Amino acid sequence: MYEVFVNESPLILTNERPEKSNGNLFSLDGDSIMEAIELLSKKKLKKAYLYHPDGNKILKLFMHKIPVVVAGGGFVVNPKGKVLFIHRNGKWDLPKGKVDKGESIENAAVREVEEETGVTGLVIEKFLRTTYHVFKRNGEYQLKQTHWFLMSTDYDGKLVAEKAEGIKKVKWKGPEKAAKALKNSYKNIRLLFDDPFIS
Repeated sequence: MYEVFVNESPLILTNERPEKSNGNLFSLDGDSIMEAIELLSKKKLKKAYLYHPDGNKILKLFMHKIPVVVAGGGFVVNPKGKVLFIHRNGKWDLPKGKVDKGESIENAAVREVEEETGVTGLVIEKFLRTTYHVFKRNGEYQLKQTHWFLMSTDYDGKLVAEKAEGIKKVKWKGPEKAAKALKNSYKNIRLLFDDPFIS
């Protein structure tokens, strides 16, 4: 099972037919996928299911039907145990960005954190998880597949928000402030904080 967020509503890719789908079960063909995405993005559905009997193929089949943008991001922690946040589009987020052609996902994740926040000396500790969300660009829906890495750094210099990317603020946040920021964040970001491997 995979959860893909569309306007913060889950599109669930599953190989098990849900018992109570209430008209929100869609097959894995192009038209049905777009219909499900459209209904979720307009908040006409709270949740939708895409069904395919083969759980091993479902994500691959889905990714054949919609353009995919691969990104890398950092869950960055400093020696005080604070997490690095960015503020963009009115919400708290974590630094991430698109993988350039020929670039590894790990290198992209480190580069994006550096560019968006000014933080250097980043060390990737481990891969955390992959998150998925659908967004619209130039009138076309696209799937962003973000690979997240736990990173550490001893950097204690100035934080520099990348204004060209619409970032307004960059902040280190301890547990209390992070919990507050997550109330005005994205479900995919909250998933990272729920990860047992982080705490």
